[in-house]
Amino acid sequence: MNRFNFAKNIAIGAAVVLSLTLARAADDLPKADTILDKYIEVSGGKAAYQKHHTEVAKGSFSLAAMNINGPVVSYRAEPNKSLTEIDFGSMGKMREGSDGTVYWMSFAMTGPHVKEGPEKAQAAMSARFNEELNWRDIFKDAQTTGVDTVDGKECYKVQLTPSEGPPITQCYDKESSLMVKQSMTVQSPMGEAQSDSFFSDYRKEGDVLMPHKIKVNAPGQEVVLTFDTITFNADIPADKFALPDEIKALVKK
Repeated sequence: MNRFNFAKNIAIGAAVVLSLTLARAADDLPKADTILDKYIEVSGGKAAYQKHHTEVAKGSFSLAAMNINGPVVSYRAEPNKSLTEIDFGSMGKMREGSDGTVYWMSFAMTGPHVKEGPEKAQAAMSARFNEELNWRDIFKDAQTTGVDTVDGKECYKVQLTPSEGPPITQCYDKESSLMVKQSMTVQSPMGEAQSDSFFSDYRKEGDVLMPHKIKVNAPGQEVVLTFDTITFNADIPADKFALPDEIKALVKK
């Protein structure tokens, strides 16, 4: 055997060994549905989630790069109604939400905006109540893709593919089975942007463990959301999710 053939055979053998090793490593990873269902179980269980019909979360946000802090309040109701209000002080308030059909945003600096196309699809997915429990209805595919490290702890990476839009990757701590990170491509009027969110400070609200701190890393900025209270089955007035007048005007157009 000449040296060329010898080297070629060594390369082929190495490729086969590497392929078999990677295949075995993939087989060792738990299935995505096992990881996602385990999260529901450790955070409270299916029955506990099913008891919830509304949610009100109150807290604050911090945008350190611009030295901005302010209050945040979020209202949600099944199946897909939502309203989030963020007070930016002298810059005005930002509001975004859904009446179940129209998905919108309004901010003093950018004006009112009705979401359409990929942006609407992403907003509809986010507005889905009990999205953790109903992931099979929201995503057409879920695959465990590997292992990552968040805050020094290993976690399983699960790639979730929605029926419309780019996939989302969520990481679940190997020890606790709680979600600790979410990476996604955010759709906005300014285009697409990569966003990484980190979830921590899990505490019980009723019978369900909820993250009370969310750190969001987007291009050039870091936003920290801290929730003081998360209340389930709170009475929310029906008109809370009504479209603002400026949004109604856009819809009529």
